[in-house]
Amino acid sequence: MPTRHTVRNITDSAVLAALAHPLRRRLMDVLKVHGPATVGMFAERTDQAPANVSHHLRVLGASGLIEEAPELARDRRERWWRLATTGVRWNSADFDDDPTAQAVAQAAQALNTDRHMSLARAWFSADESRRREWDDSAFSTDRWLRLTPGELREVEGQILAVLESWGTRDIPADGQHREPVFVFAYGIPATP
Repeated sequence: MPTRHTVRNITDSAVLAALAHPLRRRLMDVLKVHGPATVGMFAERTDQAPANVSHHLRVLGASGLIEEAPELARDRRERWWRLATTGVRWNSADFDDDPTAQAVAQAAQALNTDRHMSLARAWFSADESRRREWDDSAFSTDRWLRLTPGELREVEGQILAVLESWGTRDIPADGQHREPVFVFAYGIPATP
């Protein structure tokens, strides 16, 4: 079982390449939201063929991004998968010495950004009645700050602490339905 609150720092471009695929990224998200699953569950949640899902799960497993959870199986044929760690991160600078590895890191970052934007676009194009239900709570925000690299790391730490506290809290047993909510933030040097 993954250790709670563990983040894997990826420094191997082969592992990053395994992650840099749209369906694999979705499969990782399914695990983050729903927890351990079988191929059939993944196929249903992603609307993909089980054989396709199985292939991509094997790639993620070979890279150590996910692992089998044999204790969940009801028989020897059933295979369950879970996250190996609760999160991953990488620094593109770790791949600067190898142009091929740098290209993989850039592709992974581009895929990540595309995934974030596609989730935001899907929300803004959702049915009006669905949006109305969340209109007073769904948000987007941006702010220009003047920071040093150290201060930006401090901002990151504060944001991560808030997300960690909400992400790991005990869910109240109050009978309310709680939907998965995707929250993302970027803090990057830029020119207006």
